[in-house]
Amino acid sequence: MAYVVNGVELETDPEGYLLEADLGEEVVKVIAAAEGIELTQKHWDVLNYLRDQYREHGHTPNFRNMLKGVQEFWPEADSKALYDLFPTGPAKQGCKVGGLPQPLGKGGY
Repeated sequence: MAYVVNGVELETDPEGYLLEADLGEEVVKVIAAAEGIELTQKHWDVLNYLRDQYREHGHTPNFRNMLKGVQEFWPEADSKALYDLFPTGPAKQGCKVGGLPQPLGKGGY
């Protein structure tokens, strides 16, 4: 599987995660469409948070830490709100849509 963004084919692993991060805005739109997600400002806020965490730490947080981090800028966020945005799993699907590699397994940071 691969995504084509602006005429460039981006390689993915078998589950559809990019092998190398792409932090461009267009890649988000392409992957979101492939995942059946219509992007809202809340999506972008969460995706930007995940991308910032990836840039800072080299990986993204596990779900529990993700929820705590998101609540810093979206205080009323809870598990349901994040699953409403990313139905197959906010930590994993959020990374996929954000153009990030597959997140670490259990634990994270």
